[in-house]
Amino acid sequence: MNKYLVIVIIAITVLGGGFVVSRQQKNSADTTKIQEVVILKNGDTYNLTANFVKKSINGREMKMLAYNGSIPGPLIKVPQGAEITLKFTNDTDVDSTVHSHGVRVDNKFDGVPDVTQDPVKPGQSFTYQLKFPDAGVYWYHPHIREDYAQELGLYGNFLVTPNTPDYWAEVDREEALFLDDILIQNGQIAKFDTSTINHTLMGRFGNTMLVNGDDNYKLSVKQGERVRFYVTNAANSRVFNFAIPNTRMKLVGADNGKYEREEWIESLIIAPSERVIVEILFDQAGNYEIANKTPKKSYTLGTIAVASNPVTASFAAVLRVNNDVITSLSPLRPLFDKPADKNLKLTLQMGGMQHMMSTGQMMQNQQMSMVQVQKIEWEDDMGMMNAQSTTKTLKWTLVDQDTQKTNLGINWQFKKSDIVKIKIFNDDKSMHPMQHPIHIHGQRFLIVSTNGQKSTNLVWKDTALIQAGDTVELLVQMDNPGSWMIHCHIPEHMEAGMMSEFTVL
Repeated sequence: MNKYLVIVIIAITVLGGGFVVSRQQKNSADTTKIQEVVILKNGDTYNLTANFVKKSINGREMKMLAYNGSIPGPLIKVPQGAEITLKFTNDTDVDSTVHSHGVRVDNKFDGVPDVTQDPVKPGQSFTYQLKFPDAGVYWYHPHIREDYAQELGLYGNFLVTPNTPDYWAEVDREEALFLDDILIQNGQIAKFDTSTINHTLMGRFGNTMLVNGDDNYKLSVKQGERVRFYVTNAANSRVFNFAIPNTRMKLVGADNGKYEREEWIESLIIAPSERVIVEILFDQAGNYEIANKTPKKSYTLGTIAVASNPVTASFAAVLRVNNDVITSLSPLRPLFDKPADKNLKLTLQMGGMQHMMSTGQMMQNQQMSMVQVQKIEWEDDMGMMNAQSTTKTLKWTLVDQDTQKTNLGINWQFKKSDIVKIKIFNDDKSMHPMQHPIHIHGQRFLIVSTNGQKSTNLVWKDTALIQAGDTVELLVQMDNPGSWMIHCHIPEHMEAGMMSEFTVL
């Protein structure tokens, strides 16, 4: 392999005007492109192609997938309320679609195979008409064999710019960060099974951490700059506890917009498919790490180098109260305490692996008390048992506790404008309790309580992390007609059954 490095310099447009010059080191054997920042306006058309690339990870050349040649794919910026045309071409070796995650699109463009559209075969194309009603950060990825295609690099962000200039606080620059991991074995990406999905017990945990597809991510900023970070978890299964130590990090937004109130935080748990928006004033020069801080270990995901720069202005560290959000939620507050309209349980059914568990950890888990069960499994602690689990050996299930119907047998129907309360319980007495990020397509919701404790700072979301043993209540705004999915966003769990449909008439 050619080990010489090429320095690539690119100027990208940022919100609010101006340019930022970013510098990235690339191995000359790496065929991926620098990520484009694409600014579209209402009525524009953009071509998006999924294809193969060569990517350098840990100094070794890997065959991966990319949108328009980059991992992550292009950062697509659109104004709130805009409608664009996305022409997608599939140049990979598997069927694909484009799911605009969290975007309240028209149902026929949701990108779910055999529900809203036919699969896009290799060599074929499909045209999406996408509307963006809500400000915030969203992402796009396939909805077929996500365990393979998303793992190998098919993901990118939509950044929807607000139609009010003071929606966010003023900053000097914005950066989008994808957190991810990838499983490397014997110097190459661990093999996938073309006929079935494996790692269905816990999901495919990686052993190499990535930020924006890079195992050695570096960002340069200037002392005194205020930076807003849009952070997305694109990992198959790993939950990140995101932190930038020795900074004062302000939480301002999540999946579908801004919180009622901004908060100072030291770290934040981000489940697969969730997004968070934080702001940091880098008032001191030096090197800062981007970290994943788990109870047992802290990982360095990347570094931020803050160059010394004469600071000519001082900025007050202010936590904003977003009265517009508080006021807009007022009509919904009387519904927070109403009885649940639907009750779901998340649990596990075992098949061909039952005999493997008689002496395994899962039988031990069955005997554990709630205190002993891990609320979040931060690592793959099942090893070969997880790797060998498939869709034939176990079934992850959504159980409608009122009808006892499961997964695709559940047939919920709602009317447009219904406000539906869904109570979700994650069974900690199952053969293997673990967390599940539950994603609801086409709609947005509020997390109104966890284990009976009311939420004190609300934000619109599309994905909720349900930790083992927890009961979480969601208030879902059913205002987008069509047939939609609700599922666990660990791809291996979804493929192993943990998905259902609902209809908004």
